[in-house]
Amino acid sequence: MSEANWYVVHTYSGYENKVKANIDKTIENRHLENQILEVRVPLEDVEENKDGKRRIVQKKMFPGYVLIHMVMNDDTWYVVRNTRGVTGFVGPGSKPVALSEAEMERLGIQNVVVQIDFEVGDSVVITSGAWKDTESVIQSINEAKRTVTINVEMMGRETPLEIGFAEVKKL
Repeated sequence: MSEANWYVVHTYSGYENKVKANIDKTIENRHLENQILEVRVPLEDVEENKDGKRRIVQKKMFPGYVLIHMVMNDDTWYVVRNTRGVTGFVGPGSKPVALSEAEMERLGIQNVVVQIDFEVGDSVVITSGAWKDTESVIQSINEAKRTVTINVEMMGRETPLEIGFAEVKKL
């Protein structure tokens, strides 16, 4: 599998969240979770004075743009390019250009290298959330998404649950 990079997609103004939702749904429907890793609409906190009251609101950092962390190939390019609301990738002509590590750091998005001390078959306990203190065995590890898949008992059945590295601890 090729290296995943961050790309910028141009959208109709005001359609950023709709484009993100459409791409997320397409990823799920076409099972592209290992190729399109993350879709983001970068937000920033802005102080706003309205009616003499100060409040912090979140505004889009780049209106009309969405960031996508993906492996670039014909399938992923086609899926993203043909999503309703997308006008194209940012880059010369129709060739998408990946953002560099330095550009991503300036945006506050870094590729952090995470060292994990567990592997498939290890027993773990969930440390937070609705499944806190649940013990299980790791079925699979997705390093790109930084998640593990474990089975939990739900309504008398074993059900797979994908959970982040930070939320599990090795027994």
